[in-house]
This record gives sequence, C-alpha cells and structure tokens, in this order.
Amino acid sequence: MTKQLAGNGVVMVFTKAPVPGSTKTRLIPALGSQGAARLHKRLIQRTLSTVAQIEGVDVELWCTPSTLDPFLISCGRHDDIPLVDQCGDDLGARMHNAFKDALRRAPWAILIGTDVPELKKTDITRAILELQSGTDAVIGPAVDGGYYLLGLRKSSSELFNDIPWGTSRVHATTLSRLQTSNWAYTTIDRRRDLDTPEDLSYFNKSDMLVI
Repeated sequence: MTKQLAGNGVVMVFTKAPVPGSTKTRLIPALGSQGAARLHKRLIQRTLSTVAQIEGVDVELWCTPSTLDPFLISCGRHDDIPLVDQCGDDLGARMHNAFKDALRRAPWAILIGTDVPELKKTDITRAILELQSGTDAVIGPAVDGGYYLLGLRKSSSELFNDIPWGTSRVHATTLSRLQTSNWAYTTIDRRRDLDTPEDLSYFNKSDMLVI
C-alpha cells in the first residue's frame, strides 16, 4: 500500500533574488552577469515546479534580500506560494530563524535551495515520510560537501552556528552536530549543485540541460 503524505508540514524554498551581478557570481565568467541571472531564474522555476508536484504540504518561498523582487513576486503569484523575507545576519541565522518560525506552526519542516537541477519529487517525499515516522532530521548531501535539503522536527542553534558555509565541510560538520546531540537522522540520495563552470559543463553534457 502506498504511504500517504499528510498535509501538516512546511516546505521552505530558500532563494536569492536573481539580480544580475549579485547572483550565481561564480558563473559570471562563463555566462556573463545577465546569463547567470537568467540561469538562476530557470533554476528557481524548476525547483518550484518540482515542489508543486507534492500534494498536501504548505510551500513557502523564502527570499533574500527581500520579497519585493518582481521575478520572485511573479513566481509566487504563478504557483500561489506565499513569499517570506529571510531574516538574519548570515546564512546560518537565516536558516535557523526560518526553521523556528515554521516549527512553531507545524510538526516538521523541510528547507531546500534552488541550485539543484537533479532535485526529484521523490527526494522531498522520502524526507517527508522520514519526518512523519518520527526521525528528528533528514539531510540530503550535495556532491560539493554541502547539503541541498534539510528536514527537521525540532531546531537547534547548534546546527547553524559556526558552520563553515560555502565549504566542502558543511555536510560533515552538520552530521557531527546531529550525532553529538544524539538526534535520530536519515541521509537521502546525494545530488549535485549547479554553482561553478565545472557544474555547468556537467549538466550541459547530461540530459538535464538547463540553459
């Protein structure tokens, strides 16, 4: 019998406004500032399209630097998704604040980014089922050593403070914190981000052409 997803959780999509020159900066040498921004828009749309396939969950688009970007507003209207401002001085603080907000309203929450063309509906549904079964945390590791998905039933500043964001140690450090805290956690399939020219070449050679 197929397990059913209960509509009592929150899926938070974290993204940055696709402003030329300030987004996907490592791809600017290959694509130019306008091209990098266009690619970012495609990735946002692709992620929202994937999330929209999941029925019975509340989806929110968490934005930085604000919810006033015209493209993000159009995405919210198109997919009937509320936009929320990210709040905090760094990525860790913004993520922690988002989880605290969501977990005040729901028994579990999942946070995903918009940089993973390989993201599948099944990645998210597996994370949901793990959280519904009582697992404290679910993490989706990225090829570059970070993670593309984090699901929690409870939050702790230990998962977000003094994490070496932007390095290959993010996933390993987060797992160490989960283990130290004696949290029950599950790791789902590894996926590849699209952040660098090497990533761009990989995806252009695959069947997931994004530009």
